[in-house]
Amino acid sequence: MTVVLQASLQHQPAADMCGSGFLQPASCIHVRTPFSSHTMSQDAFVDFQNVWLAYNDELLAQNHFAVEDINLQVRQGEFIAIVGPSGCGKSTFMKLTTGLKMPSRGRILIDGQPVTGPLKISGMAFQAPSLLPWRTTLDNVLLPLEIVEPYRSSFKQKKAEYVERARKLLHTVGLGGYEDKFPWQLSGGMQQRASICRALIHEPKMLLLDEPFGALDAFTREELWCTLRDLWTAQKFNVILVTHDLRESVFLADTVYVMSKSPGRFVVKREIDLPRPRDLEITYTPEFTNIVHELRGHIGAMRKTGAAINQ
Repeated sequence: MTVVLQASLQHQPAADMCGSGFLQPASCIHVRTPFSSHTMSQDAFVDFQNVWLAYNDELLAQNHFAVEDINLQVRQGEFIAIVGPSGCGKSTFMKLTTGLKMPSRGRILIDGQPVTGPLKISGMAFQAPSLLPWRTTLDNVLLPLEIVEPYRSSFKQKKAEYVERARKLLHTVGLGGYEDKFPWQLSGGMQQRASICRALIHEPKMLLLDEPFGALDAFTREELWCTLRDLWTAQKFNVILVTHDLRESVFLADTVYVMSKSPGRFVVKREIDLPRPRDLEITYTPEFTNIVHELRGHIGAMRKTGAAINQ
């Protein structure tokens, strides 16, 4: 089911969006107000309430926002993906979610608590693995436990326990036997697997992924989709995935959100009703490709709208 969350980039009536040809009227549910739901927010693990962000006071005074009017509720254990054109504010949204940035307006709750600073219950992985070259794979994975409380204060006493946890995690993602290798001895896919293990070693409630597979070849990328799928299926932590790969978003996520061009806002919510568990064969089915094409249509329409405005 597709929900049009905002009328358009320029706040046109929602009917104009369906009449433009990239949405079929029968598939549209028009929401003329932001899609916040106060009844949902009571049970939401991630809850954005009318969130706006300007990067400094000068931009705020000019009403120049990186993201605006974000209202979003994510269920406990839900896997969501965020897609949209470059520069739309996807990474800004991630910074807000982790508490690295505070909103200029609005409120953010994670696991029922207001976000007032960097979160300890989240893990992050990026496009570049950023493994420390002088540390082995095992030591790279253990790093968060050495520097983040409450693990830091007990690291020496519980090191054997933590090492065993790291070894099991590495084995789960196919890196058993590579614990003593250095990053330069690993392939790009192996480094990214280690990076995901490092993000999960402290057993976070939420995993945030910012283009984690973007630099990998197609075959390795698909292998890691399955690795992430299996980790999430086993542990059911919340996942927020930012990606430019529409196939990736549809294969992995429960729900895909499309962001508009800057200032970023969520304009489309697409629930992915494909059955789980999903194997790679599903990516060749008409049901899968239809959803990918639908999402591409939304993004393409936004590009056309932006080009017309700039003429």
